[in-house]
Amino acid sequence: MEDLKDTFKKVRMASKSLAFCDEKEINRVLCALADETEACIDQILAENAKDLAKMDSSNPKYDRLRLTADRIHGIAEGIRNVALLPSPVGRILSETTRPNGMTLTKVSVPFGVIGIIYEARPNVTLDVFSLCFKSGNACILKGGSDADCSNRILVSIIHQVLLKFGMSPHLAALLPPGRESTAELLNARGYVDLIIPRGGKGLIDFVRCNATIPVIETGAGVCHVYFDKDGDVAKGAAIIKNAKTRRVSVCNALDCLLVNIGRLSDLSTLCVELQHDNVEIYAEDLCYEYLKDFYPAHLLKRATDDTIYGTEFLDYKMAVASVMTIEAAAAHIAIYGSGHSECIVTENKECADYFMKAVDAACVYVNVPTSFTDGGEFGLGAEIGISTQKLHARGPMGLEELNTYKWIIQGDGQIRE
Repeated sequence: MEDLKDTFKKVRMASKSLAFCDEKEINRVLCALADETEACIDQILAENAKDLAKMDSSNPKYDRLRLTADRIHGIAEGIRNVALLPSPVGRILSETTRPNGMTLTKVSVPFGVIGIIYEARPNVTLDVFSLCFKSGNACILKGGSDADCSNRILVSIIHQVLLKFGMSPHLAALLPPGRESTAELLNARGYVDLIIPRGGKGLIDFVRCNATIPVIETGAGVCHVYFDKDGDVAKGAAIIKNAKTRRVSVCNALDCLLVNIGRLSDLSTLCVELQHDNVEIYAEDLCYEYLKDFYPAHLLKRATDDTIYGTEFLDYKMAVASVMTIEAAAAHIAIYGSGHSECIVTENKECADYFMKAVDAACVYVNVPTSFTDGGEFGLGAEIGISTQKLHARGPMGLEELNTYKWIIQGDGQIRE
């Protein structure tokens, strides 16, 4: 694919120009992009409709793919929020002077070129560009075929705005939707500095196993709520409903409810509201017995296979299991969780403290639903993704996580002995 190699070269060259861009100019471009995005709502929705027409509306990805006028306004507002944030570029992280008079300064700098591989989520196109651009990076976008029409009009709007300000359109490139371009991107050593996949476990595993350049894993979330022996039922019911049903197709949605065995009599109250959203519950035998007289039979199933507990449903489905102790809850999460977001509902401070220390995840919640795992909710503006690994970045990734650092050493002719 010689054409793609040419694209990679152009993006690499364009990325170097950002080192000399004034932050005020960067912000003006972002604000203009937000304005132009809103001005083109009708055209964006028309292209999005072409993508939607090719997907079954019952597909869990349909909600991710669908754009509305309100969602586009929200995306534009997110771009404006990014413009208001301080630039992470050029921050002095540390500064020392050695005994010989030599000064060492640790300064934040962009990665350079960031490749993003994502599925049927056209909002990612604008979110990623705004964050990369503000943090001094060029971006190479590899969207899925499901959202190709939507992605292409959004990138064309980005290019129009960049050209209007005399900047290179190669600061953002959209690759063809086929698998061949994914393979090329994963092996673009010397052109791309970092790959960030956004999608399900299958996509992330594929990228991790096949990339020859550094990868930050994001997205896959098998999220739990543990209702403790000292949990408040009203809080628990509201947290479970919000975590499960707010948006089922996102990675912070609840997948498994764990209930302390001493509180199984409250299980029906904790789950009753879920039936209004037609949530299917896969319950272990003991939980099934406590739910069968209260939850609709057509929505209640027995969990016949332990693998159900490690499933990221991305749908109106949820597993339910009982645990004897908080230690057992933490052990269950250690086995079946993905290191994304985990929650405890409790009024017991000792239990909350234990859970926060024992559970190994990017985001650990006490009496707050996992639906808050989001860059915007964390005050980061938009987000590039939710990192579930521990190296470099963890949790919602914003501007700071799109910078690395370099050492600046200055002297006056010192010679090492």
